[in-house]
Amino acid sequence: MNVLVIDDDASLRHTLRLSLELLGHNAVEARDSAQAFELLQRKPFEVAFLDLRLAQEHGLDILPRLLQLAPGLQVVVVTAYATIESAVEAMRRGAFDYLPKPFTPDQLRVVLDRIAKLQKLQFQVDELEEQVRSVVPEVDLATNEPQMRQALDVAFKAAPTEATILLRGESGTGKGVLARAIHARSARVAGPFVTITCPSLSAELLESELFGHTQGAFTGAIRDTKGKVAAAEGGTLFLDEIGDLPLALQPKLLRLLQEKNYERVGETQTRTSNVRVIAATNRPLEAEIAAGRFREDLFYRLNVMEVTTLPLRHRTKDILPIADHLLQFFARQNAKNITGFAPSARDAMIRYPWPGNIRELRNAIERGVILSPGPLIELDHLPSQIGNPSLYSAASSDGTSLEQIEAEHIRQVLASTATIEEAATKLGINPSTLYRKRKRYGI
Repeated sequence: MNVLVIDDDASLRHTLRLSLELLGHNAVEARDSAQAFELLQRKPFEVAFLDLRLAQEHGLDILPRLLQLAPGLQVVVVTAYATIESAVEAMRRGAFDYLPKPFTPDQLRVVLDRIAKLQKLQFQVDELEEQVRSVVPEVDLATNEPQMRQALDVAFKAAPTEATILLRGESGTGKGVLARAIHARSARVAGPFVTITCPSLSAELLESELFGHTQGAFTGAIRDTKGKVAAAEGGTLFLDEIGDLPLALQPKLLRLLQEKNYERVGETQTRTSNVRVIAATNRPLEAEIAAGRFREDLFYRLNVMEVTTLPLRHRTKDILPIADHLLQFFARQNAKNITGFAPSARDAMIRYPWPGNIRELRNAIERGVILSPGPLIELDHLPSQIGNPSLYSAASSDGTSLEQIEAEHIRQVLASTATIEEAATKLGINPSTLYRKRKRYGI
């Protein structure tokens, strides 16, 4: 690694540089902050050893400036006047470690090995993030629809605050994507973003997943588990499909929101959480309250800031820009020279009601890219229902509702697929959402 040694004692500075070079690192000396700043602007360094007491300066005073000039720099504070207070203050200001003088070569090696391991882990994280970006297209939140622009404006104004946010909208309209964008614009951006899908488990398992459990709390609990609330400490907890949260769990979530307190399953110790909650639902919660399936007090706790995402059929100006963005991604991912859509395909995409919303559009574009030989995606490369005028022509001729169109569309997709999972994938919705829609429409 490239290491910068900042010390006003020439003899100690030289000795540390030689020790670092013997360990296989490249070391450069700086006698004061001015020389250190100049070196940092000319050359990248991974590590800096900073003396706590320089001739006319205090090392802790220049530490923030070092980190500002080189954000990835790991600073190790060294001093012959070690105290617990100065060590704590050094770590608070961003130091990686604290070494009292005199230190041995073994101590020096241990610190450098820890930094090397940290850099390796960071490199692996960067690699994984790059792999994810190559598999999943980045979502463009830009919109040409005034109503959607207004919704995003509300969301991003609320993002820097600690307010609980309720995202409402149909399945596939990007509520999860928006939740991540809010987290990225919040003061908690350095903390974790943790998602829990409320209808995914039974009430008992969901409680354990949310709050954690102790060993032996129930059959199969072979070890302590901290839960998603603890995993999200210092960050954001995203409760997806909150309308499906079991009624028995709702008082415990209400307590978490009101008092920041909770207990793990199987223990009596009360724990305190530091999480910001964002919830999302595609259900009409007012109707759920009237039916006795959702607590009114919990609704008002969640609904501090409400943001509604529009279905794609109400964002006709956004359909083609989103489609073009997805086309570029999937063409690049599949190494295909596809430059656009045939006019018939573009017209059909604008007319189609997109009951699966953006998720369905994504699936359709990926299919089109795979099937098209290039340079354009033709209408017959897209899923058959997009070019089927029977799904939406009735709406313009006899006032058929969008729910009737959606029901007919779901019937046709179910008839052309072998399993519920395949139908849900084709529609661009979750199997649980498809189940609810079938129940609603009597399919």
